[in-house]
Amino acid sequence: MSTAAPADALPQSGNGQPALLDRLRAQPRLPLIIGGAALVAAAAAFMLWSRGPEYKVLYTNVSDRDGGAIIASLQQMNVPYKFAEGGGAILIAGDKVAETRLKLAAQGLPKAGGVGFELMDNQKFGTSQFAEQVNYQRGLEGELARSIESIGAIESARVHLALPKPSLFVREQKKPSASVVLALARGRSIDEGQVSAIVHMVSSSVPDLDAKSVTVVDQRGNLLSSARGADRGLDVSQLKYAQEIEQGYIRRIEAILQPIVGANNVRAQVAADIDFSVVEHTDEKYKPNQDPAQAAVRSQQSSESAQHGGGQPGGVPGALSNQPPVNPTAPITGPRAPNAPGTPPAPGTPGAPGAPGTATASTTAAPTGPSSSRKDTTTNYELDRTIRHVQQAAGGVKRLSVAVVVNNRDAVDAAGKTASRALTPAELEQIRNLAKEAMGFSQERGDSLNVVNSAFARDADNAPAPEVPFWRDRENLDLARIAGQYLLYALLALFAWFAVLRPLMRKHLAPPPAPAAAEAPAVVAAAAPDENTPSAEESLREREANRRKADMEYAHQTADKDPKVVAALIQHWMNNDE
Repeated sequence: MSTAAPADALPQSGNGQPALLDRLRAQPRLPLIIGGAALVAAAAAFMLWSRGPEYKVLYTNVSDRDGGAIIASLQQMNVPYKFAEGGGAILIAGDKVAETRLKLAAQGLPKAGGVGFELMDNQKFGTSQFAEQVNYQRGLEGELARSIESIGAIESARVHLALPKPSLFVREQKKPSASVVLALARGRSIDEGQVSAIVHMVSSSVPDLDAKSVTVVDQRGNLLSSARGADRGLDVSQLKYAQEIEQGYIRRIEAILQPIVGANNVRAQVAADIDFSVVEHTDEKYKPNQDPAQAAVRSQQSSESAQHGGGQPGGVPGALSNQPPVNPTAPITGPRAPNAPGTPPAPGTPGAPGAPGTATASTTAAPTGPSSSRKDTTTNYELDRTIRHVQQAAGGVKRLSVAVVVNNRDAVDAAGKTASRALTPAELEQIRNLAKEAMGFSQERGDSLNVVNSAFARDADNAPAPEVPFWRDRENLDLARIAGQYLLYALLALFAWFAVLRPLMRKHLAPPPAPAAAEAPAVVAAAAPDENTPSAEESLREREANRRKADMEYAHQTADKDPKVVAALIQHWMNNDE
């Protein structure tokens, strides 16, 4: 039977430690509850610490002035932050990046040292023309830099414009030029298409700026706007267009042949000669003379002259025959007036000789003497004229060269084994005809097609991929890493319980050892019970007497070991009694 000394007989310190120990001994489950709660709290704190907020990049590569202003604004907004990459990046909680950027943008941060056309907002009175030109150039450079920085792979950009002064003389005029310096993000790059877009954007923003006069350089000094494509007269879009044309023909040829020979039994390649020249052709043609009966008459002119009577000049040429005419003599009877009595009617009038519907009774004598007549006719016909104006767009196919390789067929022989056999000439001709139709074969264009039947080599691409061991599988490695992490947490918890908490609880909650003299009678009584079993009251009184005896012995032992403690205890009792 184990007994414990009373609380008033034990030495007490100023902090009341014996009373706390007595309470813990009275409730043995309380330490377990406290220890379990402490362990759970430690595990929860560790998990929260390991699963803290994920920090993401707010800004990178900001200047010292902008960085100080951003930090001051973050402190005012009570947004936690930290630095990364040696102070080159500012990190905040990932769920607050967008909101914080909008708030900082409202404050004009980061300024990034670039200015735009806002320089022209606050122009001072009396500013010189040179200052206005400089501000305009600075604003244009800043606006171009901001536009270039909007591309995802570019962190910052600087634009330098060389704008010559305008001149009245054409010979002395100079073209502007531009230089662009790009700072690319880490691990990012831009392709030739993006470089070409930057060059054309800058050239289109400055008057009279040619795209060939724009130079683009990255932060490592590499020239990005090389003139390789310009020397060949090709740009990236043209090369990409040619590749798309070739890939389109390849897909068409393989799509029509795969149902016949199999998905992996045909390969095709196409080389397309593309004409990127823009041609304007004007023709003006005149057809040869046509049949006058079928031609259209533009104009016609006729002239006719006749002469009757009169002597013709004759005789021997000379002075005798070249005599002036004799003097005319007046007739005795002169000509009658028109319509006078006895005057014959004029020709063409009714009643005149030869008039339509008029019969002439008298006969007219034929004129005597020589006569002459002349008739000229000129007819102008319309001419056939054809004018043709043809403009051929760039991107036409000049010539196609196609190569098709077909694998042998798998056939089963008489023994039941599978063997490959070559295609027959009829099958090759069928494949050749289908390929011609798919590519749009044109003999006038000079297209060529070559179909070859051969056994395909069994390479590593067609062979099945080797099975990856389970201990090298990426999914298994990730699962093992997560399981090892939680196992480490469990081991740390067990170590804290068995190595720290449990020994401390055993040390402070263990009862004092019972005296050997008090245990001996109880052991003897338990070993040899008396015939006359005492009642409950006697047993209680006996246990009380044994407890007091044990207390007295414990007090004697304590007085022998540490008399000063006993003296201090007696003095404390005396003070309480007073």
